[in-house]
Amino acid sequence: MGKARLLVVEDDIDISNMLKIYFNSLGFDVDVAGRGLDALEKTRLVLPHLIVLDIMLPDIDGYEVCRNLRTSTRTSHIPVIFLTQKDERSDKLQGLELGADDYITKPFDIEELKLRVVGAIRRSEREALTDPRSGLPAGRLIEEQLRLTIRQSDWAYMDIRINYFDQFKDVNGFPAADDVLRFTAMLMSEVVDALGKPTDFIGHAGGNNFVIITHKDTAPNIRNRLKTRFADEVLTHYNFIDRQQGFIMAANTEGQMEKTPLMTLSIGVVNPTQQSFADIREIAELAAEVRRQDAPVPAVKS
Repeated sequence: MGKARLLVVEDDIDISNMLKIYFNSLGFDVDVAGRGLDALEKTRLVLPHLIVLDIMLPDIDGYEVCRNLRTSTRTSHIPVIFLTQKDERSDKLQGLELGADDYITKPFDIEELKLRVVGAIRRSEREALTDPRSGLPAGRLIEEQLRLTIRQSDWAYMDIRINYFDQFKDVNGFPAADDVLRFTAMLMSEVVDALGKPTDFIGHAGGNNFVIITHKDTAPNIRNRLKTRFADEVLTHYNFIDRQQGFIMAANTEGQMEKTPLMTLSIGVVNPTQQSFADIREIAELAAEVRRQDAPVPAVKS
């Protein structure tokens, strides 16, 4: 499952600290929020793999938080487990009707909560709902969003790939490569928040491939900002020598060491003004072709 991100939304400091310490000890990356609006903001900035959500909060209640998550394209896939003192059947049904994945009442057995958290995350990954590294929507959710998109008239689909990612992974190992994937997911979220619309969709198609579905008018600015920021900010994932020389030494397909450029983004953008699309495969195929044309090899200094 890897290092999953868990958001605990609980206004009882003792409980939230206990859960943070416990799940940290299990290898989770845990963040906490004491208010519902804070939870929504944290989720917007960094997508968690799962949210443990108390119902009784000082501002908006957990039901409203869950309703907000489920009605947003960007967060509707995140598993939610309600944690509350309420034990009435009607309360449980209300939470489940809003799309919560599970429900546990206080006082609770922390081992049981752990099993439910792990089970919910694994179900999400097994059903191809989320990518385990980025936490972004994956396979089936991307396809579903594309099927909804093709019925509209003002969309743009962006096929995004990290160039030279495999060579970076071969040299630096999978933990460093996974950090790049998480960095890319956060960067896309920041850029789409700044330049896109609340209904925009961000997905992780697998490996070093991502997708964004946005409005055709905002796509050019999102594309340009992503390419520029990625080229500048990905440098922090390289050591000083690599940054200075502008390349790394990596093995080619014959096993020989050769100069490999630093990572960049290639982005292919398509929209319905270019042609009419009969199905989602045509959209994905054309975007991939446009993206391949957007992959010039940067000059490497000797």
